[in-house]
Amino acid sequence: MNASASPSYEATFRIWRGDADGGELTDYGVEVNDGEVVLDVIHRIQATQAADLAVRWNCKAGKCGSCSAEVNGRPRLMCMTRMSVFSREETVTVTPLRAFPVIRDLVTDVSFNYAKAREVPSFVPPPGVAAGEYRMRQIDVERSQEFRKCIECFLCQDTCHVVRDHEENKTAFAGPRFLMRVAELDMHPLDAAGESGIDRARAAQDEHGLGYCNITKCCTEVCPEHIRITDNALIPLKERAVDRKYDPLVWLGSKIGRRRG
Repeated sequence: MNASASPSYEATFRIWRGDADGGELTDYGVEVNDGEVVLDVIHRIQATQAADLAVRWNCKAGKCGSCSAEVNGRPRLMCMTRMSVFSREETVTVTPLRAFPVIRDLVTDVSFNYAKAREVPSFVPPPGVAAGEYRMRQIDVERSQEFRKCIECFLCQDTCHVVRDHEENKTAFAGPRFLMRVAELDMHPLDAAGESGIDRARAAQDEHGLGYCNITKCCTEVCPEHIRITDNALIPLKERAVDRKYDPLVWLGSKIGRRRG
């Protein structure tokens, strides 16, 4: 059999090993079999050469978002990154998500994301409608339904240069995942946040740092669920925020509404 057609081969993996105090890239020669993904090979290294290698994973089906890492510099899910996308001679470098503090090896502390999630007010039920009585037309939910596919892998958060390259921005900027959450709620046909005094579009600008986003679409490019984060969530949210702030008719309507109240 031709060696190039062999179902298995020897590959070089370069993996970051260390903790919050520092670390280094370590090379491993490892067997790769036909049809495997990066996570398969990481597990083989763990089983045969580095039993103490720390890696976070769960479903191995691209639905839990746990095995996020950077593979050859690109944020990816290791369980969805096939070895066939690399040449057999290519060194595969696996490093932890750069935007978040390292705990150990490939495991990072992503608690920043959960803190930002708690800052977004949840869905506000419409008044006078009991649970189980909600009625929506499909055409009314299609815009926001796409965003429900998010698996919270935080690859979009990791690749966003506002978070990735500027640690000081984290206090003021929620990141694409949670601005998308604001957009999802703002587009929800039954969300009654406005009636309870919550202006989601204005909050996105004033409290969640929407203005920091310069729509480079890097978050969309790495999303494993192919959500069009920039085009379908962030840009429309920016448009709504601008309408709220600068449209004279919106301003006048808000003043009239306050007088009537």
